[in-house]
Amino acid sequence: MNTERAKRKLSAILSADVKGYSRLMGEDEVATVRTLKEYREVMFGVIKDYRGRVVDSPGDNVLAEFASVLDAVECAVETQKELKSRNDVLLENRRMEFRIGVNLGDVIEDEGRVYGDGVNIAARIESLAEGGGICISGSTYEQVEHKLPLSYEDMGVHKVKNVVRPIHVYKVLQTPISPVHRVNEEPESIAMPSIAVMPFVNLSGDAEQEYFSNGITEEIITSLSKTPKLLVIDPRSTLAYKGKTADLRQIGRELGVQYILTGSVRKAGDRVRVNAQLIDAGRGEHVWAERYDRELKDIFALQDEITLRITQALQIKLTEGDQARIFGKGTDNLDAYLKWMQGQDLLIRGNKDNNTLARRMFEDAIRADPDWVQPYVLLGWTHLMDSLMGWSSSPEASFDEAVKLGRKSLTLDDSLPGPHGLMSHIHLYERRHDEAIAEAQKAVDLGPGLAFVYAWLGSPLMYAGRSHEAIRFFEKAIRLNPFPPAYWIRDLGEAYRMAKRYEDAVSEFKRAIQINPHDLRSHVSLACTYSLMGRAADAEGAVSTVLRIEPGFSVQDYSKALPYKEREDLNCVIEALRKAGLE
Repeated sequence: MNTERAKRKLSAILSADVKGYSRLMGEDEVATVRTLKEYREVMFGVIKDYRGRVVDSPGDNVLAEFASVLDAVECAVETQKELKSRNDVLLENRRMEFRIGVNLGDVIEDEGRVYGDGVNIAARIESLAEGGGICISGSTYEQVEHKLPLSYEDMGVHKVKNVVRPIHVYKVLQTPISPVHRVNEEPESIAMPSIAVMPFVNLSGDAEQEYFSNGITEEIITSLSKTPKLLVIDPRSTLAYKGKTADLRQIGRELGVQYILTGSVRKAGDRVRVNAQLIDAGRGEHVWAERYDRELKDIFALQDEITLRITQALQIKLTEGDQARIFGKGTDNLDAYLKWMQGQDLLIRGNKDNNTLARRMFEDAIRADPDWVQPYVLLGWTHLMDSLMGWSSSPEASFDEAVKLGRKSLTLDDSLPGPHGLMSHIHLYERRHDEAIAEAQKAVDLGPGLAFVYAWLGSPLMYAGRSHEAIRFFEKAIRLNPFPPAYWIRDLGEAYRMAKRYEDAVSEFKRAIQINPHDLRSHVSLACTYSLMGRAADAEGAVSTVLRIEPGFSVQDYSKALPYKEREDLNCVIEALRKAGLE
């Protein structure tokens, strides 16, 4: 070792090897080497996704280094998940299970290699893991215990070879749970405070004011979601409880949150009264309650005040920069506000007629308040949908209008996630994947508590071929919205398919179809995946549904709307669909 060039540093080390490798080689050398090569390629890809680097890979061993111990442990979990999905389709005696150990410790780096106790400990605790399992050192556990949604089993102190002091070892408990069902985690498992905002009750006695009360609910959620130290459940999740009588403690358990905000709105003339209560969901106790009587022109200031009171009650310290980012400019024009809310409601219904009606609402909102950014963003979405869905007589002109509105919204206010989300999708369909990812990342940075920003980021990552990263963000979006829209679940399935986790992909497509049985793309994706799995009969069944929904379906036309970065990814879909029987 060249001591002049060697340097010491603190690193997270991941060490992995194959359980029973000698037995596998003895039974079938050729098949074992082939499987090992495939599995190592998978591992190398996951390591890269989690910002690690492969240091060495002799024989059946893999050694990787990470700057972040959180990345190292998440990488270990994702690796075992990926390998399990491949092992599940093999005969039991041909399954190749890796054992993984992770340690945070001092290492010596020399010419790209790493040495020292930090490496030795990772290798030793790896040998304590079961096949398909993960063990971590005490130093690792101290850093990740409350920062990752994982459970651990204390394995006690172990004396390991060539290390002077005993090492405390923990087993990472990997209980596979569907992303949607993660909502059943206990609130205490969430490291930062978490809250669900229930739909505010309209007490006005006027059904037309329902938009107004819904709007107040959504605006409070939006403000809270920009708080960097608070997890906020997506509003579409809480809408499932609207108009129902339910125990708040039960809702807290179902949504996996520590706090619940409830409230009511009464509008009379040009005045509004809002009652708000913050509840500790675990105890069923009030944290605070307040009544606000305001003029309608003060509605956004009122929403800001409620948001600030919640952050204070949860003891979340906000800097001046945080407050400026959270309490962005709204509108004091009630007509603009209500038109925008009505347009939102129409837009999410996702069909041509409602898309057209939504566009009129957003245009009316802009006429009422030309300086308010939000209607420009959603108006841009209506034109983008017209272009992508073939609803426009001139898709190119509709796309150009979406671009124009995206740029306009950024000019009005680039501190909000919405304009960046719109531009991300525009860049994606322009096949400018790096720019699409960058814009979506800005949206995440500006709205870290908003579920949809993670779905926005998942899409360009998936189409860019970075399926492992896309899976993480789609799953996070679904964690924040336990009742996600069908297309999020479908896109998660697409990411699973690209990662060759076919069984997981099929499961997601079926769930998406349960939510929206008429979603053509979910059925097409299901046919594609069955075809890739060699399940011809199942693929044929999915194809018949596709042709029933769209008798004139064309693989060529369908493929034009898929913005894959790599031609081979697009070809994979085209070939699988044709093999399934679609033309």
